[in-house]
Amino acid sequence: MSASASTGMRRSVVLKRRPAAEPTRADFDIREEAIPTPGPDEVVTRTLWLSIDPYMRGRLREEKSYAAPVAIGEVMTGETVGEVVASNHPGFAAGDIAVGARGWQTHCVTPGDRLVKIEKGAAPLSAYLGVLGMPGATAYAGVTEICKPKAGETFVVSAASGAVGSVAGQLAKRAGARVVGIAGGPDKCLWVQDSLGFDECVDHRSLDLRQELQAACPNGIDCYFENVGGAVQAAVFEQQNAFSRVAMCGMVAQYNEPKPPPGPNLGFVIGKRVLIQGFIVSDRMERFTEWRAMAAPLVADGSLVYREDVIDGLDNAPDALAGILSGRNFGKLLVRVAPEH
Repeated sequence: MSASASTGMRRSVVLKRRPAAEPTRADFDIREEAIPTPGPDEVVTRTLWLSIDPYMRGRLREEKSYAAPVAIGEVMTGETVGEVVASNHPGFAAGDIAVGARGWQTHCVTPGDRLVKIEKGAAPLSAYLGVLGMPGATAYAGVTEICKPKAGETFVVSAASGAVGSVAGQLAKRAGARVVGIAGGPDKCLWVQDSLGFDECVDHRSLDLRQELQAACPNGIDCYFENVGGAVQAAVFEQQNAFSRVAMCGMVAQYNEPKPPPGPNLGFVIGKRVLIQGFIVSDRMERFTEWRAMAAPLVADGSLVYREDVIDGLDNAPDALAGILSGRNFGKLLVRVAPEH
């Protein structure tokens, strides 16, 4: 049992101010209050795991986007896996495990129809925030709906050791493509090749990224799954083949910039008839259910490989967010808020 539960108090991380660059602990406050009781059809969960994802940086800005920003004084957003401690919803009882509650807090109050019950023992609970959750579904949507790799094509994915990139590359391999990952540092590149089975992995910190990427992709690039932007994107775009496809998933290289940097020259898109498409996985929520049903057996038999990077303690969530934005994480980044038992 967490300390907050034993004292009857809920701890929440709230936004104190909008960060000008990389977020720090000073941008957040800790708020304590009594653990709430559920209203009609609501469920209270004790948070076990909190997902940390790059998109969260966008929620700290005032600018309008596809989702509303977190307001000053509001609890920071983030998906959780939690144990039901109180329920006024017929679909949930105390002791159930649920995914879908949102918030950097030890206890969440959520309408029951926004939660999904998790079968205990089917997979590690943390996996429902990573390979079996939003990151996995994101990879599935981008690969199957936009990139559509074919046997023999070259598929490149940036942030290849991350929660989304690692799954995207494995799906492309299953489709018969030659898969080249881009990651930061020799340890990540080694894992991408040895554990994930990618054909090549290029270190984006190398002295000549363009030359190394060209050597890894001698026949050009047919599919690109974009998670990073910046210099990585520039190097990839130079080697796009005619009729290639680009799934625009993330641009983490610029998330801490106060203003977006100048964009690339997209003249090549016309002559090469390149398809570049952005997407948000939550636009089609049915893909979550579809992906989970498909991926769960692959996770169970070990054929879909994933890696987790775990930080303990809710108070360390701001540090975790700063870490994922600078590439310090290795795998799906999670905060363990409370023990499972």
